[in-house]
Amino acid sequence: MIGLGANLGDAHGALERTLRRLRDDSRVQVASVSSVWRSAPVDATGPDFLNAVVAIDTQLDPQTLLALAQGLESQEGRQRPYQNAPRTLDVDLLCGESLTLATDTLTLPHPRMHLRAFVLQPLLEIDPQACIPGQGSAAEWLARITDQPIERIGALLAASAAQPREVTSS
Repeated sequence: MIGLGANLGDAHGALERTLRRLRDDSRVQVASVSSVWRSAPVDATGPDFLNAVVAIDTQLDPQTLLALAQGLESQEGRQRPYQNAPRTLDVDLLCGESLTLATDTLTLPHPRMHLRAFVLQPLLEIDPQACIPGQGSAAEWLARITDQPIERIGALLAASAAQPREVTSS
């Protein structure tokens, strides 16, 4: 699962373009895409975020997938002037099946995903039975979050074009 978010510039357009880039990458198969959700920043300042979750299938190892995510952010002009700064695009690796990983550059599952309505609500939209490795039911975690309003605002147009295709290994 990958989380997409943006709160600067054409946030909706950034999500659309990123989903198209994921679909066009032969190393990634887009399995499903949530709606777009609007929420206030958490532990940050700035305009509201637009967020979505994308379920993918890939043979890429986590570090290569992280490099892909960071490349997608760069294509949208992502800058990192300080922690939790507003952003043109944020691409987070959230979790993968029962995969757990902790390195200097990547922790899976994402260490705060179970505390974020903007991750849990779209995740549950595409997988109502989602469980977070080491944390449990995503629905139970979402029920505990009472201070993060979130609003469904629509779909990504590129999501309707997301057709399953055979993934080939390189």
